[in-house]
Amino acid sequence: MKEYIIQFKPFLIFLTKFALSYLALTLIYQFYLGQFNERYFEVDGFTKVVANQSQKVLSVFDNQSFTMPNENEASVKLFYHNKWVARIIEGCNAVSVIILFISFVIAFTGKFKQTILFIVIGSLLIHVFNVLRIALLCMSIFHYPEYEHILHGVIFPLFIYGIVFLLWVIWVNKYSFYAKKSTK
Repeated sequence: MKEYIIQFKPFLIFLTKFALSYLALTLIYQFYLGQFNERYFEVDGFTKVVANQSQKVLSVFDNQSFTMPNENEASVKLFYHNKWVARIIEGCNAVSVIILFISFVIAFTGKFKQTILFIVIGSLLIHVFNVLRIALLCMSIFHYPEYEHILHGVIFPLFIYGIVFLLWVIWVNKYSFYAKKSTK
């Protein structure tokens, strides 16, 4: 048994770091979300920010885009060409995706300063691309409502997860301690 632990030590360290950081960040996020009462349709602040920033992107293409609170559920209604095209819920804000990204970067440790800088820049990039994703999704659904299911369920999730995957590849190959060992 000891031989297997020694043999798989790098993987076990990676797995432990990933699990602990993911658990810690998820618990912090759940604590944050616990401050909002879904029974009264309260939407968390970050989701509101994402909805408003998506609306600002849409306003570049349409000055009749706007947001409003949803009176029937905890979400923000997003309008494009005066038509309600999307509801922005907590799951749309990409925080869970950012938590996944951060946990992976922590698990593939690098120098402390580089790790923090990469986490901050990567999280900001994910946020920006998520806002663009929502705006593009709204425009696509407005023009092609018959493709809503494939746009929302397949194409646009691939967009955001593709960005995360690309950031992970850059991190592992350029900045993590693993990259330093494999280039020697």
